[in-house]
Amino acid sequence: MALVDIRPTVRRRVSRISSYVVFVALVVVLAFMADWPRIRFYFFNAEVAASMWPRILRATWNTLLYTAVSFTIGTALATALALMKMSKGPFKAFAVAFIEIFRGMPALLTIFLLVYAVPIAFKGMKYPGGMIWGGVLGLIIVTGAYTAEIIRAGIMAVPKGQREASRSLGMSPMHTTVSVILPQAFRIVIPPLTNELVMLLKDTSLLFIAGATVLSKELTQFGREGVTTFGNGTPLIVVAVFYLIITIPLTYLVSRLEKKMAVKQ
Repeated sequence: MALVDIRPTVRRRVSRISSYVVFVALVVVLAFMADWPRIRFYFFNAEVAASMWPRILRATWNTLLYTAVSFTIGTALATALALMKMSKGPFKAFAVAFIEIFRGMPALLTIFLLVYAVPIAFKGMKYPGGMIWGGVLGLIIVTGAYTAEIIRAGIMAVPKGQREASRSLGMSPMHTTVSVILPQAFRIVIPPLTNELVMLLKDTSLLFIAGATVLSKELTQFGREGVTTFGNGTPLIVVAVFYLIITIPLTYLVSRLEKKMAVKQ
């Protein structure tokens, strides 16, 4: 019986090790076949990378700014939508329609409509700060639609006894929601909200459709224009590194929060 129990485990281990060996061998073969001087010139050119400094810091700042604004206002919108969807009457209908429409449309299409279609429909309309902020408004709407369902799930996860206990103490429904329910709901949904923040950071790359001035470019647009200017792929590699510098710590934070929440539960 012991042999029968061990054999499947051994086979899985041998299969896993074989997969690793094949993968490493493939990487080694590709490494020997690659034209490294050419790769270094076109993708890891130190002169091109140095010429991007310090303008890339401005692009990084813009990316973080657009992300922070979109996430903060989008989360506030999502909270309102979640509460509206849990209510009755026209507010619920509006929230359901809003969430379904903007969750169903690609984010790029939403940004396009806000940047180009809305100013055409309302002649003379201009976004304060330029068209790039019309794109940010699109990100806010998309964030609100997606995050609303996360927050609604968090609210529903709060034990009903919390609401009943608050009401028994004489707290109004609004006071109960703001002071008791929402703080607990946000504590529950911190990991998925942080994950949504990481996704939003990468979605700022869609703002290229809005165009930008020298001072308002985000990372991806800055990298794409660098490729055109230098005829070299190094700018995109540098931009990718900056994205990783931002997203890897956030991803690690999500993992830690999920583990912490699992321990508490």
